[in-house]
Amino acid sequence: MSKSVETAVLAANRAFYAAFRRRDIKAMAALWSVQGPIACIHPGWPPLTDRDHVMQAWREILRNPDSPDIQIRGDEALLLGPTVAMVVLVEIIGGQGLAATNVLVLEEGEWRLCHHQASPMAAPFERVEAGPESEDEPPRGRLH
Repeated sequence: MSKSVETAVLAANRAFYAAFRRRDIKAMAALWSVQGPIACIHPGWPPLTDRDHVMQAWREILRNPDSPDIQIRGDEALLLGPTVAMVVLVEIIGGQGLAATNVLVLEEGEWRLCHHQASPMAAPFERVEAGPESEDEPPRGRLH
């Protein structure tokens, strides 16, 4: 698939993590789909499928002064269809590696999240291939 699509998908995914790091709820809300269903599964939380509940969860996380910083490694974009993509990566939060999947949809010309799920990994994150840790670095993932 085209490099421009891969770049756009990874940029949207990295904007999600930048909003998380900045604790910017307005940016976070703007990154999620408003036209279709969404789902979010935070580690240890029940699945959230209502947009209001998903955004409330993000408000609680981002308002919490004790929320740890987040970094990402090894983000890889996969095209599932002409308007659906998935990014798999490792999140590093408070020294813990989490395997994460973000599904994005093309909505009004912008890639927006429709699903996020993260879960603890059995292996330490040091064993994971290092990848970019900020939205400023060039994408390294593949788009199929």
